[in-house]
Amino acid sequence: MLSAVRAAVEAGELAVAVPESTTVERPKNREHGDYATNIALQLAKPAKRAPREIAELLAARIAQVPGIAKVDVAGPGFLNITVDTAAQGELARAIVDAGADYGSNNAFDGLKINLEFVSANPTGPIHIGGVRWAAVGDSLGRILRASGADVTTEYYINDAGVQIDKFGKSLMAAANKRPVPEDGYVGAYINDIAADILAEHPDVLGMDEALQEKIFRATGLRLMVAEIQRSMENFGAHFDVWFSETTLHASGAVEKAIERLREQGHVYDDNGAIWLRTTDYGDDKDRVLIKSDGEKTYFASDAAYYLNKRDRGNEVAVYMLGADHHGYVGRLKAIVACAGDDPEHNIEVIVGQFVKMMRAGEEVRMSKRAGNIITIDDVVEWIGVDAARYSLARSSTDSTITLDIDILTSHKNENPVFYVQYAHARMSSVERKAAERGIVKGEFKPELLSTEWESDLLGMLGEFPRVVAKAAEMREPHHVARYLEQLAGTYHRFYDHCQILPKGEEAVTDLTYARMWLAEAAKTVVANGLALLGVSAPERM
Repeated sequence: MLSAVRAAVEAGELAVAVPESTTVERPKNREHGDYATNIALQLAKPAKRAPREIAELLAARIAQVPGIAKVDVAGPGFLNITVDTAAQGELARAIVDAGADYGSNNAFDGLKINLEFVSANPTGPIHIGGVRWAAVGDSLGRILRASGADVTTEYYINDAGVQIDKFGKSLMAAANKRPVPEDGYVGAYINDIAADILAEHPDVLGMDEALQEKIFRATGLRLMVAEIQRSMENFGAHFDVWFSETTLHASGAVEKAIERLREQGHVYDDNGAIWLRTTDYGDDKDRVLIKSDGEKTYFASDAAYYLNKRDRGNEVAVYMLGADHHGYVGRLKAIVACAGDDPEHNIEVIVGQFVKMMRAGEEVRMSKRAGNIITIDDVVEWIGVDAARYSLARSSTDSTITLDIDILTSHKNENPVFYVQYAHARMSSVERKAAERGIVKGEFKPELLSTEWESDLLGMLGEFPRVVAKAAEMREPHHVARYLEQLAGTYHRFYDHCQILPKGEEAVTDLTYARMWLAEAAKTVVANGLALLGVSAPERM
């Protein structure tokens, strides 16, 4: 489409800047062609010409493109494009040939992105909010890589500060059979970890209090992080880097960051404390970096951590935060601006909403092991990894979601992950049944894929690269999930109306082969889409 505009401009037929992008859609009414675009209306104002006049000019050029059967100008200047049946059918061959690469694009080639997600305090198991970020974040990393980006996925271990001290003291109290300290941590997992520490350090209770606390803090932190890593691995969420906050302090990175920001002119001293002037960049108040008693704040670590990400060569730092951290957006962007970077480019903060789980019509709130929170292991036990990952990634992070355990464990079409996986299994059955009957996929004649159901399926398959690119651009994996559900429905309609394999003694024909190619193409796309969401594509169900 844009090439036609470019050609018209180069030929002097249009005086306008060629846009970077335009909208091309599949019309709901197939009488309006295979594709429709409003490019002429988009160009009318800058070109200072009537949109219908521009549409007619472009239609003449597009009609000369091989594979285009017809171009109609409708209404004030819409272009309705009909693709030649053989040209449209060739897509099936292209998809099968591309295999796992189909859907990939180069929209973000060369862009180095640091994608940080989950990053919960290592003071307990990952809770349901973190599970959502594990599903969305890992899927987003896969989608960005499929769009050409160089992505580093990262988990920030908040292993410094007061909460870790409380965690260590809670473990120590549990081991000594004493009451948990005020604002300490409770739950069966505390007793479990305390028991593991006693097994590893059998003489610890005979040591003085200070040494006991040190051992319980350090060993408990190591065991808790190891458990989080195990849970993430079991969930299929991979992190390239597990970054320790403590290393920022031990290496002097926090002090260096403060000095760098001071050199930028944004750090000042007041009442014995050291501040960052974040109000210059839209924050609601300036932030303390070092308190008057010399204690460094979490905000100082945040500043050092951002600079560390940039020093490692990352052009864009993406933070995925829970709804209870919404207030961090302004201050994080202020850090970026104070560092001399562009807060509209070098940082992106995605804030996600909460998750509820229901069973038998009632909300589930409790975990067997962690008390009053639902953990990642609970979710996996109740509905499985595939259902959890898919259902958590299929909704916009802007919306609060409710997971119904009864629905997500059912083999019914109302279960979205079952619906999509069943479509893949149905596609796989075509290959399996063909092999059982000795039918080998033969010469492909794309012009035979001429029914409306075949055309609809080809049209849906052709949308996949655009959907992946959109999901990457918008940082929203749910576009892939929703697309897969539409594709599954389109395939089921094709399967119900178009006989693929011959019945009984019927002969194998060229149409048999053409539809086998199409079924394999559909299977490829569903498998690729599920892989982007970290969900399996079963051959049988």
